[in-house]
Amino acid sequence: METLWTTAMAVVWGAGTGLLIPRAAYRLSVAPDEPWRSACPAGHPFAGIAGGWLGRSRCTDGASYGPSASLVAAALAVACAVLAATTGARPVLLVWLLLAPVGVLLAIVDSAVRRLPDVLTLPLAAGALVLLGVAALLPEAGGSWTSALLGSLILGACSFVLFLISKGFGFGDVKLALALGAVLGWYGWAIVVVGTFAGYLLGALYGIVLIVTGRGSRKARIPFGPFLLAGAFAGVLLGSCTR
Repeated sequence: METLWTTAMAVVWGAGTGLLIPRAAYRLSVAPDEPWRSACPAGHPFAGIAGGWLGRSRCTDGASYGPSASLVAAALAVACAVLAATTGARPVLLVWLLLAPVGVLLAIVDSAVRRLPDVLTLPLAAGALVLLGVAALLPEAGGSWTSALLGSLILGACSFVLFLISKGFGFGDVKLALALGAVLGWYGWAIVVVGTFAGYLLGALYGIVLIVTGRGSRKARIPFGPFLLAGAFAGVLLGSCTR
């Protein structure tokens, strides 16, 4: 009964936050040398929660913009439900639920403009470590903050090396790795390896599909962030099931 209640609350949280993501995604989906969007496509200035960053992705005339709010809400609700079902009523579940909307937002922005904004990646890394540090102090933590910290540092360092030697790996991916290393490291080194490998495998498979279908080439750059995030999600689920 407790698991059912926790999962239901996670669904509500995921759907509610998912409805607020499209506007932020639209504002952040710009080229690196352009400022964040400050108005909707019709030219209406953004207003509302958090300086206009959170709110419905609709103009005053009713026209929508950005990614589909219903699809984002549904996807995030499912993701949160799965996290709740596998993690259970542990303190770390709250951490995953707080981080999940940011991860989805990053995936959407990177898919749209191949960019992982510092305004999201760096706070995500810091927030993950702080929140996991708090969770580690509570009963039934289910993980290790020390290994989370080491996972963040080591995966970030490895990603930086990859950035230096590979043209297809961006510096935004390096900053994202700091957060994903912490999340995966919470469950130990085996999960760091599995989650990271899963992300690279998904990215490689996507690249192969693009080449086979003629929609890309070996030199084409792909948004790698969504696959790294998907791999980390799979790692968290696996780590939750083994605890």
